[in-house]
Amino acid sequence: MTVIKILSADEELALRRPIDNYVAGVQAKIDTLRTDGTSKAVAIQSRIDAIKRDRGLKKDEKARRIAAEQKDLAQARQVEAAHKGEIARLIADAKKYLAAHYKKEYYQPVVESCAREKVAAQARYKERLAQLEREHQENLSHLSDHHEIKDEKYVYKNRQFDAKLEYQKALQEIKDRRHNAFAHKYHLIDLLTLSKFSPAENMSQRWENYKYTFNAKSFLLKNGLYLAIIVIFIALCIITPVVKNMPLLTMTNILNIFQQASPRMFLALGVAGLILLTGTDLSVGRMVGMTMTISTIVMHKGPNTGTFFGVAFDLTGIPVPVRVVLALVLCVVMCTIFTTIAGCFTAKFKMHPFISTMANMLVIFGLLTYATKGISFGAIESSIPKAMIPQIGKFPTVILWAVAAIAVVWFIWNKTTFGKNLYAVGGNPEAAAVSGISVFRVTVGAFILAGILYGFGGWLECMRVTGSGSAGYGQGWEMDAIAACVVGGVSFTGGIGKISGVVVGVLIFTSLTYSLTVLGIDTNLQFVFSGIIILVAVMLDCLKYVRKK
Repeated sequence: MTVIKILSADEELALRRPIDNYVAGVQAKIDTLRTDGTSKAVAIQSRIDAIKRDRGLKKDEKARRIAAEQKDLAQARQVEAAHKGEIARLIADAKKYLAAHYKKEYYQPVVESCAREKVAAQARYKERLAQLEREHQENLSHLSDHHEIKDEKYVYKNRQFDAKLEYQKALQEIKDRRHNAFAHKYHLIDLLTLSKFSPAENMSQRWENYKYTFNAKSFLLKNGLYLAIIVIFIALCIITPVVKNMPLLTMTNILNIFQQASPRMFLALGVAGLILLTGTDLSVGRMVGMTMTISTIVMHKGPNTGTFFGVAFDLTGIPVPVRVVLALVLCVVMCTIFTTIAGCFTAKFKMHPFISTMANMLVIFGLLTYATKGISFGAIESSIPKAMIPQIGKFPTVILWAVAAIAVVWFIWNKTTFGKNLYAVGGNPEAAAVSGISVFRVTVGAFILAGILYGFGGWLECMRVTGSGSAGYGQGWEMDAIAACVVGGVSFTGGIGKISGVVVGVLIFTSLTYSLTVLGIDTNLQFVFSGIIILVAVMLDCLKYVRKK
């Protein structure tokens, strides 16, 4: 029978002692060289900073003391520079020694010991479960009363649970031991280099820390939906050439996906701010229809053949650049008016955004359909898309508009007071109010920002498809925008979400829709795919929230 050798704490320390002693010797030499150089310079700099912060000193006294300290600092820097080469040589010698001895003489034996200890822990756990099973069966054999049997089963389950906890504790201790053995090398290097690690050393530590903290259940809970979507997309890439005799993953198709996603990016970024406040917006699709109609009327090629509230507009006398700007302004203003109204009702009367935005949806669609009689207004001036979103080679520059929107909204969310307040109100509005944050202003501000983004998105979409605005355009786009945010990790529980997640969500949904369309899947079945993805995304979001609670 083979005896399993597991290192004790003393044996492990004995393996490490020669390495620690060697590095400690090098460290002592380095510390001696640093005494009148680097160490002294750090101490002097600390004293200078303290003098600068001292409000009890007069300006002249501060200048005199700082000048004296800086004179000593200059001398310390000279000593530091003189010893720099020798210190670098000693550090290189210590690192060379660690590379030759640490893994072979210490880390690898500890890894092997941990592996053996893990096997032993598993064996003990199985043996403990078997023992509990025998004791349980023996106890049951002496019982006849129903309640006593039920109590015995309850006790047995508790003992099994305790045994599992002990086993998990043992596994964690083994994992900690192995991780600490790895980290000790970088602790030594940290002392030698004063926390200045090389890129390779930083990468090695990050990878080890990732493995140490990795949890399969949490990983799948966080990324399971993404993995499933990637698998689906890979399957579509394989199926499409077989069914349609054409590849799906081509540069042209990728650019088409980005092009289609660009206007939708504006809409998703607007909705994301509202979801961050535990809200939503059901009027996005109707906002798109409204902005498409306004843009088409203003930028129409020739006189409008259709009427708006009975008026047939002819804006051909206005210069094209002015009409482009006018269309954008009208789109932004109209969308902002409606979102501001919804925001005020939500913030002032504590109305759920589901209701206030649903009212917007109905009002916009009703007014727009009544005003236009449901007709389409045709194409816009062909020169406008060529000027505003030109095609440079095969590259559609409408993508650059989306990139600019992403950058602006990222800056607002992460670098402004409003963005920080947005997260605070979304996470806990009561606590935010107590902290002095105006929940009303933040809520209305989020709706106004959404309205501006909707206006830009609809205006760009009009130029992308060269017009054809109608009241029915954009139907269902609100679901795509909301779904993209949820898939991207913007939580309905509030205060959780990143711009990068929104971007990924939009690209995922646009890619799937485009792929299914290329494959010839019926549009109605595409709604089924979208619905399933939304359901799973929200379910995973709820599971994460429950687990956090």
